[in-house]
Amino acid sequence: MPTGPTSVSADRRPRTTRARDEDVEQLLGQLLTATDPDARARLRTEVVAAHLPLADGLAHRYVGRGMEREDLEQVARTALVAAVERYRAASGTGAGFVAFAVPTITGELKRHFRDCGWVVRPPRRIQELRSEVAVAEESLRHRHGREATVDELSALLRCDAVDVESARRSGSGFRPVSLDAPTLGGGSEGERLGDGHDEVGRLELHLDLRGAVAGLGERDRRVVRMRFVEERTQAEIGSALGVSQMQVSRILARILADLRGSLAVAAA
Repeated sequence: MPTGPTSVSADRRPRTTRARDEDVEQLLGQLLTATDPDARARLRTEVVAAHLPLADGLAHRYVGRGMEREDLEQVARTALVAAVERYRAASGTGAGFVAFAVPTITGELKRHFRDCGWVVRPPRRIQELRSEVAVAEESLRHRHGREATVDELSALLRCDAVDVESARRSGSGFRPVSLDAPTLGGGSEGERLGDGHDEVGRLELHLDLRGAVAGLGERDRRVVRMRFVEERTQAEIGSALGVSQMQVSRILARILADLRGSLAVAAA
């Protein structure tokens, strides 16, 4: 008997697995030729039931990405039923039903994410780039032992850094953080956003401050300009006014107190 590689079977799966696959192929062959509706329904149910763990396992790979586990399982199981209906045995290729069902189910899961997973849907090219960025980040993380920079990702993917940033941020479109969610520093996310981006509030404050400065005397307005616009030192201001640095310090303290008082009145 030869002992070389040619004597080794190409199918190294356990005998029980091969037998089960053969049984499934027989059921699928019967389903293909069956004409009785009840018989077809029974055969389809047997094949689907045998592969429910496969469908659920594929669905669970996508858990934690913004969609409920039950919804993903339902999509995968529906795709499994469709795969059973469309499958035609490819004799002589060695590829069985599982090889056909896996890409069918996975494709349907990805399609479901694309069509139904976004609360805020980015452009299609950003959706596609998001997956490429995730793969590139993992590759660079293993290569360099740290998180990849935007420039490194854009160079690897040959795209603009702006698009990489957009793709990274687009992940929040699956499940945006609630504005009522608490923050570590206290308060809510909504309050934190309002602090840095309240353009109306900034405009109102600017107008109130301009009015308060206009109400100062001529010399005080000159001091404000030299200190906060021209950014002169107190010694330089004192030299320009003919007073000491200590006097300039007192003048500035009084002016700031007057401005705060005027702003407090305007805000009341």
